[in-house]
Amino acid sequence: MGQEIEHSLFEQRDFEQFHSHLGDETRYLDNLIRNNALSTQGMVAGFEIEAWLVDRNMQPAPDNEAFLKRLNSPLACAELARFNIEINNRPVTLTGRALGTLSQGLEQIVGSVLQTAKAMNLGLLMIGTLPTLHQNRLTLRNMSNLNRFRALNEQIFRAREGKPIHIDIGGHEHLKIEHHDVMLEAAATSFQVHLQTPFDSAHQYYNAAIMASAPCVAVSANAPYLFNRDLWAETRIPLFEQAVEVGGYNSVSHGPLRRVSFGSGYAHKSIMECFSENLEHFPILLPVQFGSGAEKMEYLRLHNGTIWRWNRPLVGFDDNGTPHIRIENRVIPAGPSLLDMMANAAFFYGLTNYLKLEKVDPEPILPFHLAKDNFYQSSRYGLDTTITWLAGEKVRLKELFLSELIPQAMTGLERLGLCKVEAAQHMEIIQQRVESNRNGAVWQRLYAKNHHRDLRAMTTAYHKNQWSGKPVHQWTV
Repeated sequence: MGQEIEHSLFEQRDFEQFHSHLGDETRYLDNLIRNNALSTQGMVAGFEIEAWLVDRNMQPAPDNEAFLKRLNSPLACAELARFNIEINNRPVTLTGRALGTLSQGLEQIVGSVLQTAKAMNLGLLMIGTLPTLHQNRLTLRNMSNLNRFRALNEQIFRAREGKPIHIDIGGHEHLKIEHHDVMLEAAATSFQVHLQTPFDSAHQYYNAAIMASAPCVAVSANAPYLFNRDLWAETRIPLFEQAVEVGGYNSVSHGPLRRVSFGSGYAHKSIMECFSENLEHFPILLPVQFGSGAEKMEYLRLHNGTIWRWNRPLVGFDDNGTPHIRIENRVIPAGPSLLDMMANAAFFYGLTNYLKLEKVDPEPILPFHLAKDNFYQSSRYGLDTTITWLAGEKVRLKELFLSELIPQAMTGLERLGLCKVEAAQHMEIIQQRVESNRNGAVWQRLYAKNHHRDLRAMTTAYHKNQWSGKPVHQWTV
């Protein structure tokens, strides 16, 4: 979905032609996999941060077009709303001192972004949902000026037969609203962690990422407030699922397979199963016509970009043009600090590498329906939940972190050949966060409780703390 398109209006033949090309490219990818022609390069790490531009009152500032022009960096681009931007890092081979290199690269690009924001009298805020946001700011006039976003809005409501979006989230409080465009999606901002793997083990890492999703979202939760309601620890999860509620074939919106979901199951033999599912079960949303051959897989990649699994396999290309597979983990929110986000990424890389099963079906170890239930329970309650872990064991998540998950993530990082000192520094942040029971969601709720639910004051304090150089478990309330 990062690529721009030429126009936003389509005819029926556009859908038919796109589907034909999509079928050709899906078969092409399958043939590459069968012939061992995808990249065998080792593990490569990367990430994307979705962030807010805000004014002095912590209200969203719809200035991303002027901001990005002034920043002039290939590592930053527009997001759906004019007050959101996306910040990327340069991919790094995941070995040796890679965690330090990733941290340095993140600090450099974010430093440039902060300087540009300051020059424009703006603030940069990284958070799962913006507590000061009002629903009336999420209108088409605040949509970024790109054809792909206009087309997405038109095609989603075409698939819904014009029916409005209904948000119904029950948490500490209850939010029930109606909306008439896709702009609600802009209210959810993520820290998307990428892991490129050798193609023959991509399905194993995909399955491991599914298993690791509940711990990852629980320890990183940072989105309790939406439209002045205290909802889930990570409200971004139900918000995004309901904001783009479009199902698969034979259903307007409530199909058995939905475009934003935890997925339909593990990949049993090959990551190709996900791309076959894309072709067979999801209608075309953006029937753009490309002039390239199947080897660029532009139809397959664009279609895949309109299906938002919380763990999503992606097709990309190495520097030499060889196609590769990477797993995009979407469960972690933006923020609270750069240190916290790097620790979250390191925890994901380590635990996923530890949980990867060689030639073993994960279903008997952690059935998919339990991994899914763990994920939504952890999204709702954060660290204060009980999950069903390996071999059917019910455990309190905080205790599981300290007894198993953090040591396992550390082992996974060491198996990757990463510097032990750097790995230990990141895992220490995770451990202290768990021991203090203080992730971003908990800090926001404590601050709001201590300050008469003043969400503007809370967001101002959050913004100041975000750039203090301290991880969230050290922030005062």
